Amino acid sequence: MNRRNFLKGAVAVMPAMAGMGTKLAGRVAGRAAEGRWQRSENTKEAQELKVKEAKEIKELKPIELPKPEKAGGKTILEALWLRRTNRNIKPDPLEPQVLSNLLWAAFGINRGEGSMIRGKPGRTAASASNSQEMDLYVALPEGVYVYEPVKHLLMPVVAGDFRARAGRRQGGANAPVRIFFVVDLSRYVLEGQPDPRIKDPEVQKSYYYVATGLIAQNIYLYAASSGLAAWFHNCDRENTPAEFKLRPEQKVLFAMTVGHPA
Repeated sequence: MNRRNFLKGAVAVMPAMAGMGTKLAGRVAGRAAEGRWQRSENTKEAQELKVKEAKEIKELKPIELPKPEKAGGKTILEALWLRRTNRNIKPDPLEPQVLSNLLWAAFGINRGEGSMIRGKPGRTAASASNSQEMDLYVALPEGVYVYEPVKHLLMPVVAGDFRARAGRRQGGANAPVRIFFVVDLSRYVLEGQPDPRIKDPEVQKSYYYVATGLIAQNIYLYAASSGLAAWFHNCDRENTPAEFKLRPEQKVLFAMTVGHPA
């Protein structure tokens, strides 16, 4: 094929390719309705997008949480009597101390360096071989953070309101806090004296589903003890991994919504 014929063929193909690009952009642009960015195949626009995102994340500061309280609330028996799912939640933000207590109760550190188990401090929820494979990604109105239990703070992940990703139902989209349960499979390691099947995907599945349930129950009990509404539910597992910039070995499992009852 000579150069002239090649150029003619290319010109003929370009409109069809453009149409395909438009359909692709339309599918991705669903996020724009939520006030989020839209991917582009244009190199210059993609570069500008990266700069904008980096600036947004830079503007999101880590949230230093107050020291979790050790007293207060209802007794464990009272909390068990009151434990329930409540989807009717006000949009009012949680007080910093309440948010601090909530995250600590969920999966915080309750034993210091003197009680290290396989090099890790003890947590409020058990995990297989103390893998501590679960991370809590916390969606607030201004952005998504990951809970860092050692320093007891929230580290920024991405700016923007992603609370709607915690469920396909309308209820709860305006709740102040939506927690995503994310497992990190790379933390299942053959060290110390773990279950020798710890690398088996089916065994891992049983581990992280149990870990999720233990953490979720902690949240339910704290909510009952403090007069909060809580709701454990499914979430958008298709879009969330890319939006939260998760690594391939991380998986989004479920989500939980917490706030003041309406």
